Amino acid sequence: QVQLVESGGGLVQAGGSLRLSCAASGRTSSISAMGWFRQAPGKEREWVSASSTYYVDSYADAVKGRFTISRDNAKNTVYLHMNSLKPEDTAVYYCAVRRGVELTTTPRLWDYWGQGTQVTVSS
Repeated sequence: QVQLVESGGGLVQAGGSLRLSCAASGRTSSISAMGWFRQAPGKEREWVSASSTYYVDSYADAVKGRFTISRDNAKNTVYLHMNSLKPEDTAVYYCAVRRGVELTTTPRLWDYWGQGTQVTVSS
């Protein structure tokens, strides 16, 4: 089992920045990839970004150039640096980890999930 604890969400004005953190504990040696998803009200959960030793850091088109994913392997922590935030970025952001080595954006193929953290961007 892997436990994930997220932090860093909040309310920010459009154009502002936030940094999300996700700390993993438990059987972290089984983790291949760490990533972020988000879910806005009334919408399906969507993939945002992923980091793995098996592929380059990857991003959804909607956030490319504005968000940056980073990892501190010594702390088993992944971060999502969000810049130039837009109202449409408003969502609950979820951290997830995966044992598989290939990149996938399908939520059901990720193995463990955090509880989510709310990000609200005001216009």
